[in-house]
Amino acid sequence: MSGLVLVLTVFLACAVEAVEALTIVLAAGTSRNWRSAIQGTVTALVALAVAVAALGPAIGLIPFQALRLVVGALLLVFGLQWLRKAMLRASGLKALHDEAGSYAKEVAAAEAAASGGRGAVKDWYAFTLAFKGVFLEGLEVAFIVVTFGNNQGSVPLAALGAALAVVAVTGVGLAVRAPLARVPENSMKFAVGIMLTAFGVFWSTEGAGAEWPGADAALLVLVPAVAVLGLGGAALLRRTQDPRPPAAAPSSPAPAGKGSPQ
Repeated sequence: MSGLVLVLTVFLACAVEAVEALTIVLAAGTSRNWRSAIQGTVTALVALAVAVAALGPAIGLIPFQALRLVVGALLLVFGLQWLRKAMLRASGLKALHDEAGSYAKEVAAAEAAASGGRGAVKDWYAFTLAFKGVFLEGLEVAFIVVTFGNNQGSVPLAALGAALAVVAVTGVGLAVRAPLARVPENSMKFAVGIMLTAFGVFWSTEGAGAEWPGADAALLVLVPAVAVLGLGGAALLRRTQDPRPPAAAPSSPAPAGKGSPQ
C-alpha cells in the first residue's frame, strides 16, 4: 500500500508539472516554429539528465535521518502552499487556474516577439521558451522523484510514477495539439497538496526522531485527515462569503424648496 501511495502521489504531482510544461511547448510550436521548440525541449531534457546524474547520488550521501527531516520540512511547506491555493480556488476566493487562458497568453507573447535564429536554431524565441518551460517544470519533477524515491527507499517506483505521468500527458497533448484545458488540474492540485502535506508531516516527524504507530501504515490515516481538513476549510471559506450584494442605503428625501409642492 505504501508503494501504491508513492506511485500515485508522484504521478499526480508530475502530471501537473507536465501539463504546464506541455502548454508552453505547444504555444512555442504552434505560434512560432515546431523544430526550434522541439530542439529546446530536447536540450532541456539533456540538461535535466546531466543535473540529476550529478546531484542525485549526492542526495543519497546525506544521512537518512537528516534527509527525512529536511525533505519532510520542504514538502510540508510546498504542500501547504498548494493546499492553501486549492482551498481558495475551491471556495471561490481565488480564480480557477485556466490552462486555455495560459496557452492564449503564451501564444500572444510568442507572436509579438521578434523573429530570428542562432546557428542551427531557426527561431531562438521558440527554442528558449520551450527550454525554459521544460527545464523549470522538469526540475520540479526531478526533485519530486529523487526526494520521494530516496525517502521511501524506492527510486524506481517514484521514477515509474513520473514516467507514467509524463507519457500520459505528452501523448494526449500531442494527439490533440492543444492545451489540456479539460484536465481537472485544480482538483489534481488539491489532491497533490493533500499528499505532499501528509508526506511532509510524516517524514519531518520521523526525521525529528519520533516514530509513527504502524510505521508507513500511518499514512492511511494522515492522508484522509489532511483531506478532511482541506475540504472542510474550503467549505468553511465558501460559507463565510455572502453572495448577496450589500443593500443600498435608503436615500433621505430632499428638503422642500419654496416652490416645492407640500
